[in-house]
Amino acid sequence: MIEIGEFFMIKELYQKGWTISAIAEETGFDRKTIRKYINQSTLPEYPKRKGKDKKRKLEDYENYLLQRLKEGTTNCVVLLEEITSMGYQGKMTILRDFIKEYRQKPNKQSSIRFETPPGVQAQMDWAELGEHFIDGKFKRLYVFVLILGYSRMKYMEITTSIDLEHLMKCHMNAFAYFNGVPKQILYDNMKTVVTKHTPTEIRFNRKFEEFLAYYGVVPKACKPARPQTKGKVESAVGYLKKNFMQRKLEPSLVKMNESLQIWLDTVANKKPNQTTKEAPLERFHAEQEHLLNWNQRPIFPINKWAETTVNLQGLVDYEGKYYSVPIRFKGQNVKIKETLDHHIEIYSELECIASHPLITGKARLLTRMEHYREIEKKEKNVTTNGLATSHNPLLAPKVEHRSLQVYEEQSKAGENN
Repeated sequence: MIEIGEFFMIKELYQKGWTISAIAEETGFDRKTIRKYINQSTLPEYPKRKGKDKKRKLEDYENYLLQRLKEGTTNCVVLLEEITSMGYQGKMTILRDFIKEYRQKPNKQSSIRFETPPGVQAQMDWAELGEHFIDGKFKRLYVFVLILGYSRMKYMEITTSIDLEHLMKCHMNAFAYFNGVPKQILYDNMKTVVTKHTPTEIRFNRKFEEFLAYYGVVPKACKPARPQTKGKVESAVGYLKKNFMQRKLEPSLVKMNESLQIWLDTVANKKPNQTTKEAPLERFHAEQEHLLNWNQRPIFPINKWAETTVNLQGLVDYEGKYYSVPIRFKGQNVKIKETLDHHIEIYSELECIASHPLITGKARLLTRMEHYREIEKKEKNVTTNGLATSHNPLLAPKVEHRSLQVYEEQSKAGENN
């Protein structure tokens, strides 16, 4: 059986005046076959190819699938959900056959599974998610993952930082999600948790160790260069990247985390685990009663807050030291947050207007020239004499120090906006 292209070529050559013998020599077909197709006025009939009907079901969605593949999505479960919502009526097998030639097979690496009784241990880790356009900017994203050892119940949260403050906040959010606290948490040797790990000594970050002790948690550190001992959390991170991160997500950190919580509740924690053969949510019912109570004490104070007024030189007084803010805020009331990494952040309402490292030693003043440039543009007669008076602490008002836990909630709101 000749191909359709060859059929048309025979017709075209004959119309150009070629003899049957010449066409036979050119195409390799015998003279009888050439004469047959010259005299045939309709296209040859071909038997249906195996799988053609199946492929036709996917044809309307191939361009969409190719676009999603370019975006990096190769998870067939995710893609099937998407095209089914668009009207696809075929089965997974057709989709897998289409996708398999585009998917790179990952090198599988086995992980050691340590089984623990209910409520005894959890595993925690950060994972990088790469750069994403989010909240109007390209930002590097990370995901905090805490997984209970017995049930495999997972809590995850996407952040733009892996500093100590975010680490503590994510832990408290996880404790709230589980409505309880495990007795031990296993960590990799991240700098915010482990400051020293040798065969004879393990030293934890003092501030973080105080935080865990506040909730009754004992930290455990993996052996160096052996992250596979956290096999449960490593597996959860891989699942997140292959499934959740390949979905269409809104470019907003708040919306992304809202979608993540829905995914945890409806997909990740309901899917049977390959080792336990049970869904994490089902086993969690047995584990939850063994967790420590976490909400019987006030929230652990992560930040220290104060309130003051910007003086006429654009300075604020914090614990007897002076820090500059943009000069346009002079005379306004501001809030000061001391962070865990020994910096201060100065807020006007929900806007962070300045940040500085804490002054140490005998120095009493820290300024940034950009805080004064705007007044130079407006006032041509300004001189450095006007700035010299900023070194006089007598010009600065006294700072009123008081408990400002409410501002922590405000700053959270600011981060989410």
